[in-house]
Amino acid sequence: MGVPQRKESATTASRVFDAMRHDLVNGRFAAGEKVAINGLKEQYQVGLSPLREALNRLAAYGLLVQENQRGFRVPRLDRHELDDVAGMRRELEGMALERAILKGDAEWESELLAAAHRLKRADLSPTQVDEWERLHARFHSTLVAPCGSVWLLRFIDQLHDQFDRYRRMAPGVPAVRKILDEQHGQLVELALERDVKAARALLEDHIDRSYEVALGSCK
Repeated sequence: MGVPQRKESATTASRVFDAMRHDLVNGRFAAGEKVAINGLKEQYQVGLSPLREALNRLAAYGLLVQENQRGFRVPRLDRHELDDVAGMRRELEGMALERAILKGDAEWESELLAAAHRLKRADLSPTQVDEWERLHARFHSTLVAPCGSVWLLRFIDQLHDQFDRYRRMAPGVPAVRKILDEQHGQLVELALERDVKAARALLEDHIDRSYEVALGSCK
């Protein structure tokens, strides 16, 4: 009896972790907000034990702050943290892209073209934004997927979540969004041409432009 119950609890904790991670990244909790345990139990339809496990994992991941004897709080939006996250994205994602271009095979090329096509066709209207964000994340993960390092990809995923928390809370800038969308296609072209130097330079510019948008959340 004990083992199946532990497995069920772990599965539930993982479900809640994924759901809360999505909601935290997408700004469905206010920055600096203290999360109420009883409210979360009702919102996510979960018991106390798996909920606490999920909250502890989210704190270790950096999407919650654990306060001694006072529960958990959503991290505040901090310019210095955003600067750090954006800088690490430039370094780690740039490194991963260089490796991916050198290692990527024909199957990767096909997957990258498909991911870019789906993203280009996606609807960015308010009712479809979650689907656009999912396809956007898929494109960026596909771009660097063949880099050859599981740990590098894990760090990049975590940095994306931290970065996107700021970006999703910032006002939209349509003119910049248009440039960013065009750069997705340009990144694919450079990757397929195996132009490592130009692709990395464009990716860093892409991150810098997105950073300028994300800065709006800190004002």
